[in-house]
Amino acid sequence: MSEPNHKYSPVHYRNYLGLDQILGAQHPRSEQLGETPAHDEMLFIIVHQSYELWFKQILHELESVVDMFQTNTVDERNMGTALARLDRITEIFKLLIEHIRVLETMTPLDFLDFRKYLFPASGFQSFQFRKIENMLGLPEQERLTYNNYHYAAFFTPAQQAELKVITDGDNLFNAVEDWLERTPFLRFGNFQFLDYYKASVERMVAREAEAINASDYLTGKEKEMRLQMMANTDPYFRSILDPQVHSEEKGRGTFRFSYDAMLAILMINLYNEEPLLQQPYRFLISLADIDELLTTWRYRHAQMVTRMLGRKTGTGGSSGSTYLHATAEKHHIFTDLHNISTLLIPRSELPELPLWLKKQLSFYYTQKNED
Repeated sequence: MSEPNHKYSPVHYRNYLGLDQILGAQHPRSEQLGETPAHDEMLFIIVHQSYELWFKQILHELESVVDMFQTNTVDERNMGTALARLDRITEIFKLLIEHIRVLETMTPLDFLDFRKYLFPASGFQSFQFRKIENMLGLPEQERLTYNNYHYAAFFTPAQQAELKVITDGDNLFNAVEDWLERTPFLRFGNFQFLDYYKASVERMVAREAEAINASDYLTGKEKEMRLQMMANTDPYFRSILDPQVHSEEKGRGTFRFSYDAMLAILMINLYNEEPLLQQPYRFLISLADIDELLTTWRYRHAQMVTRMLGRKTGTGGSSGSTYLHATAEKHHIFTDLHNISTLLIPRSELPELPLWLKKQLSFYYTQKNED
């Protein structure tokens, strides 16, 4: 008699989700130590366990997207999948921000009922969160030190090695930069895009300067200030016109992406209505959204810590809200995707694409048979 096929054997809801393990994983320290149970410690544990579960899902999505971009050519069919997974990450970050609202139903006095039992536990010790930062592409040199310790000092040697591998190569920033540098529409042939673009920029800047000087409601000092602000954007424009200037500005930290990658980002943004650029444009927008939501989460976290602790030191020994506010200011990843707006020009000033290039960026069946 043949053995029964267990491939599709029944599974119970409780066993499939591992509910016994999950629901049995809350162990309030106030109870374990035989003290008066702190009611809100359960909320504190569950919210942070929820964070770790969502972190696991974010990593699951990020790793799949990075894998899609690791080949020399990105299958266009994968773009929709990658975009959907990035959009899922943005929705998860929105949930993480809302978790803070739940946690803030706990008052500072409620927190003080069990805070003394937490030392030295700290969110800084979350390996998954550090992995998310590295997987997105947070550069090592941009990280703030934590009580003068390297950010990975509290992890095992194996975990430290894993974080380093991600930082050195297998992360979303590096994969996206390589993809942008390979975009075929950077090969313009006889189309002198940068010459047209430079002329458009010069016209735009001249019109803005003329409008400022002609204003009858701005004082002389205000006019001077606004003209100076325009002058401060000049390195941005010059950097996209001259690879050498870009290299110098990149060395100063003005940019992270390479020159070719920045040129591709500019083209995708300027011509985002072309059929084959619509998904890459949405992809870049999703990356910017994730960066913005991560910053928002850091800021809300810092505000919550201020509300709960004031100027007290954090449980992990950091400067508490001061350190968290500083990370919100400094730990950006896709800043170039936000700052690209500096380089944009009005649609009316866009150089007309030659037909051969429009065909490359369009669905062929929408084009007339023209030479």
